[in-house]
Amino acid sequence: MSGAEEAGGAGPAAGPAGAVPAGAGVGSGVGVGAGPGAAAGPAAAAALGEAAGPGLPDEAGLAGARQLQEAAGDPDAPPKKRLRAAEAAEAAAAAAAAGSGKLEERLYSVLCCTVCLDLPKASVYQCTNGHLMCAGCFIHLLADARLKEEQATCPNCRCEISKSLCCRNLAVEKAVSELPSECGFCLRQFPRSLLERHQKEECQDRVTQCKYKRIGCPWHGPFHELTVHEAACAHPTKTGNELMEILDEMDQSHRKEMQLYNSIFSLLSFEKIGYTEVQFRPYRTDDFITRLYYETPRFTVLNQTWVLKARVNDSERNPNLSCKRTLSFQLLLKSKVTAPLECSFLLLKGPYDDVKISPVIYHFVFTNESNETDYVPLPIVDSVECNKLLAAKNINLRLFLFQIQK
Repeated sequence: MSGAEEAGGAGPAAGPAGAVPAGAGVGSGVGVGAGPGAAAGPAAAAALGEAAGPGLPDEAGLAGARQLQEAAGDPDAPPKKRLRAAEAAEAAAAAAAAGSGKLEERLYSVLCCTVCLDLPKASVYQCTNGHLMCAGCFIHLLADARLKEEQATCPNCRCEISKSLCCRNLAVEKAVSELPSECGFCLRQFPRSLLERHQKEECQDRVTQCKYKRIGCPWHGPFHELTVHEAACAHPTKTGNELMEILDEMDQSHRKEMQLYNSIFSLLSFEKIGYTEVQFRPYRTDDFITRLYYETPRFTVLNQTWVLKARVNDSERNPNLSCKRTLSFQLLLKSKVTAPLECSFLLLKGPYDDVKISPVIYHFVFTNESNETDYVPLPIVDSVECNKLLAAKNINLRLFLFQIQK
């Protein structure tokens, strides 16, 4: 074959080969050719993916990713080019996964409570400017403002907040309920609306107790080990004497509960019984450092005039600085009596309140010289229930009075 023929034969191959440098500015992005074009390919494809924003690649970015995958799987491509393309494809997949994670993180930061910076677990309230607060923090802000004699304000914009000015945000409550949350036992993720049921009824790793706990078995362990433990538990084989000791302890606790109910039933059989709805209104003492206290208007029960007073944390100097909050109250007789008046009394929640109060019966003998009881605890369950009462404009309860006749 002559030199001219060799040159003619090489002509068609030289044409496309020569076109690569001419179009290197465009073709290098897809990594068509060796040399600088191949090195710039992954970087350009990554740039195309980033141009669309995290988690939302445009068509050019998707095309670049597909070309990277094709290049990585091309057996005719040079080894270094295949290695670079494979690394770039892995980086693109990791970026896509990170993009979806960042979206959830951004939603967490947007929907979280502005006070505790955690996702709300129940009701969500918003101020007039739309800043979100979970129910617990909202009640706590109102209670703190009442203790400090201030107007409660939003922590973000300082606009006034109250139960009448703020409203619930149902859209945020629904959005939060669909966000994934990790089970504390099996570490799997579930929508927050399903997580509680999973942890209580379905999770195989949830902590449970042996069915023989009532006869003294102290075992706590994961649910999937419960069957094995109960089959080997030694407590069902206890002797009668050992079981009698356990039953005696159970009877003592049950006897205390029944004593309260029997006392209430016996009081209901008295001839003179009275009850009324009472409304505690907030006031301030005249001291240099004022203290919050509550007092009811005068009311009449059993043909006598009475007043109730209440105070927070037994008139502690700064109850707003304490996480533990309690209420105590006293009953005052305002009428004059001709003979000692022996009474039993108790306070319960009002008909329209959701505060949890355990019934406790108090006893006192009223005379003209001793016409007020000592401050006794209002038997609310915990500080959260106390904050609910403090956050309200007034505290509405129901008083029962039983006159004991000898």
